Amino acid sequence: MNIPGAPNAASAVRRLAPAWDWRVTIVAFSVLAWLLLLLLMAGMDRGPGTRLHALPLFLVGWVLMLTAMMLPSELTYIGALGSLLEAREPRRVAGSRTLLFFVAGYGLAWLGYGLIAYLLDAAIRLVHLGFVSWVRSGPLLAGAALIGAGVYQISPLKQVCLTHCRSPLAFLARHWRDGRLGAVGMGFRHGVVCVGCCWALMAVMFVVGAMNLTWMALLTVLMFAEKVLPEGQKLAVPSACFLAAMGLWIAISPETAPLLKAPLVFVSSFCRAF
Repeated sequence: MNIPGAPNAASAVRRLAPAWDWRVTIVAFSVLAWLLLLLLMAGMDRGPGTRLHALPLFLVGWVLMLTAMMLPSELTYIGALGSLLEAREPRRVAGSRTLLFFVAGYGLAWLGYGLIAYLLDAAIRLVHLGFVSWVRSGPLLAGAALIGAGVYQISPLKQVCLTHCRSPLAFLARHWRDGRLGAVGMGFRHGVVCVGCCWALMAVMFVVGAMNLTWMALLTVLMFAEKVLPEGQKLAVPSACFLAAMGLWIAISPETAPLLKAPLVFVSSFCRAF
């Protein structure tokens, strides 16, 4: 499929002027997911080292988190794909199905990331690495993880992946595939690059506490801004500085670090195991 024009996301999508704005649906689902998170996860944050739930329940929560955190940053892709589908497919039902298959493929990539994170967490707990408990080396490791996420924000790989995430028309022109499987494949390919863009930011959630709604909201705003706003790529350095500063604060003085749930009261399960 050949789509002439510049790859910049927002202006190109607006020029397509879709008859139905698919982005409204995405916003509605994201708002609903946030409401559910607030209802279900309020008071569940136990700080760094919070034990993850059993795998089935974790996957349900992970999908809910993805809907709340990642879908808002996909507004340009959803808008571009919805516009193209309206132009190519006069039947709205068929276009809706294609869009849903694309989102499903995108979700599969992030589901894979979540499974890897879950298995890594389970493996660490299984071998009882006591030194990672919060009362031993936990603050240093958590701080190092945040500093690492900050460094990744300004890395060349991050910038390449971010450029992809901000250029939906260029991606669709290059990788367009017809049919449902084609839509799943496009969504998965895009999702893999999106994981490459945001994996370090999402890893922060596992460091500060998977139930930490404050960090969840901050990271959602950051990922939305860097992917969707016209000057979003310029947030790389400020966001890197913020993450590095928070990492140093947690490593040096975890008891005074903001945005954490009583890190010296709710210690990790590693500590309780010894």
